[in-house]
Amino acid sequence: MPGAIYAEGLVKTFGDVRALDGVDLDVPEGTVLGLLGPNGAGKTTAVRCLTTLLRPDSGRAVVAGIDVVKNPDAVRRSVGLSGQFAAVDEYLTGRENLQMVGRLYQMKAKAAKVRAGELLEQFHLAEAGDRPAKTYSGGMRRRLDLAAALVVSPPVMFMDEPTTGLDPRNRQQLWEVIKQLVSGGTTLLLTTQYLEEADHLAHDIAVVDHGRVIARGTSDQLKARTGGERVEVVVHERDHLTTASQVLHGFGKGEVTTDDHIRRLTVPVTGGAKLLAEVIRELDARGIEIDDIGLRRPTLDDVFLSLTGHVAEEDTDGTADDSGDPDGADGPRSGSSGSSGGSGSTSRSRSSRRKEATK
Repeated sequence: MPGAIYAEGLVKTFGDVRALDGVDLDVPEGTVLGLLGPNGAGKTTAVRCLTTLLRPDSGRAVVAGIDVVKNPDAVRRSVGLSGQFAAVDEYLTGRENLQMVGRLYQMKAKAAKVRAGELLEQFHLAEAGDRPAKTYSGGMRRRLDLAAALVVSPPVMFMDEPTTGLDPRNRQQLWEVIKQLVSGGTTLLLTTQYLEEADHLAHDIAVVDHGRVIARGTSDQLKARTGGERVEVVVHERDHLTTASQVLHGFGKGEVTTDDHIRRLTVPVTGGAKLLAEVIRELDARGIEIDDIGLRRPTLDDVFLSLTGHVAEEDTDGTADDSGDPDGADGPRSGSSGSSGGSGSTSRSRSSRRKEATK
């Protein structure tokens, strides 16, 4: 039986760009799927298709048991979406923003007001709740946007790189909120470039590149495909790099990579701390002085490099979505009424016609 989020053979093109090239996904109810991939991989386009903001060219998608093409309005009533960029009305207060979303979801005014207060507390925005959102920091706006996606406690949530721009403390707080949601039965699809985030949150991870799912498994399973662990050594003398590389090659389970500039060598290994001690003894026996040595797990770049042949890329300007979608990364949030107001409208024009929703 398909999960709460199900996709089969999704295809979406923009001109000559094939943003999705036959994506298959199946997310069981009450679990988190981490969708990993570099910019341009198709993560955001997949989210937009699954949340009815884009119509796939072919393939099938079902969310909360509802076909996204045949009955998009019902899907919008069943999901919450937080896009890559905070879509808040700068001229409304934080409280008014949340009440507005509640009213767009057709909540009663009193219920929307109560829910807004609960979310302001939950996201540590209560003290700033009656200030205009334009006075908020970037991290505060991000939290407000995430709170808005949770106004109606939807059974299925989509979060597109939700912690981008958050400091470590706020990121940890958001992780706790997500864990609470999932423990209560919410199903979540989370796109991210941070392997650490997927480590903390995802039951399963799908790696996407060039519009295809190229690998799937738990975080540990994906890391194991890149060698599991790595020994990293910084030698004191650059002249010792060649000899040290020979030593590491004898212990490694793959190629030794060398960074001449900082005199660092890295090799995938198995064996943990016991093997690390053996490496240290052998380097000492060869007379190689080291400045640093350690055992670490693969990083996000290690996984991407192994699976895709290139490292993860950071978006340099934040002006486009990750797959060539001309409409940009962040569309309207979701909801039966809220689907009409995209993020491209100016805050002032939206404020004039939405202020009534907060009363």
